[in-house]
Amino acid sequence: MSIPLLAYPPKSQNQRVEGYEVPNEDTPTMYRLNYATSDQDIDSIIWAAYRQIFSEHLILDSYRQNFLESQLRNRAITLRDFIRGLGKSDVYRTQVADTNSNYRLVDITLKRFLGRAAYNKDEEIAWSIVIATKGLHGFIDDLLDSSEYLDNFGDDIVPFQRRRFGDRPFNLVNPRYNAYWRDTQNIRGITGRSFYTARTSGQLTTADIRRAIPANFFAMAGSIITNERNYQRSLATAQSFVSSLEIPDTSREIGTPQPTIKPVAVSLPYRYIPANAKN
Repeated sequence: MSIPLLAYPPKSQNQRVEGYEVPNEDTPTMYRLNYATSDQDIDSIIWAAYRQIFSEHLILDSYRQNFLESQLRNRAITLRDFIRGLGKSDVYRTQVADTNSNYRLVDITLKRFLGRAAYNKDEEIAWSIVIATKGLHGFIDDLLDSSEYLDNFGDDIVPFQRRRFGDRPFNLVNPRYNAYWRDTQNIRGITGRSFYTARTSGQLTTADIRRAIPANFFAMAGSIITNERNYQRSLATAQSFVSSLEIPDTSREIGTPQPTIKPVAVSLPYRYIPANAKN
């Protein structure tokens, strides 16, 4: 049983306010399937969908979804189903989902599928619970079946960033360059490549063994290494010093008067309370 979407207060963002700006180069281009009358129009819609969902302005051949393209060209599926297929593809999973935490995955996916950033941390937590219970495919389905998506894009419009001001487009944000991704790569690089496993494998060269140890470890180890000592010479020096050392005479003759210690008055508890004090 999946947990229902938690309630979160929406935040006032640009896309939630009616605008009065004059159209300019920042005004997004709207690609509509129901307006397409030629194969060139279909190609433009497909490339716009790739740019928006995959963030690839020079799409790789290995990233193309030929089966989905064929269905869209034959009008066997709607444009919303095509967008749904891109979100559920292995490309989106490997390039976006697997390289980020659930919180950042929510923010990136909202930007690419709904055209807006997450309202606040509460919305990121709410959708993260959906990812944890339904998985990536269930998360994509809930977004594309939501009233917000249907009201803004419907079945025939490629999602776009709604009312962009003074910032780069959402689909240009690369999900693979983030602190979380860098830390994950470091952990994956070190895992299984410790000095012990590299040293005992018997098949690696000295250079391979050195690469298995982080470079900062060598710098740290070099800073704490002390100078080598000649222990035989140190032992001989210590024995010579002890043999020539004169021990002072601390004995005392019998009959030597001992110092006397006078008693000192000590302040005991309740000493300053008068004996006839009354409560």
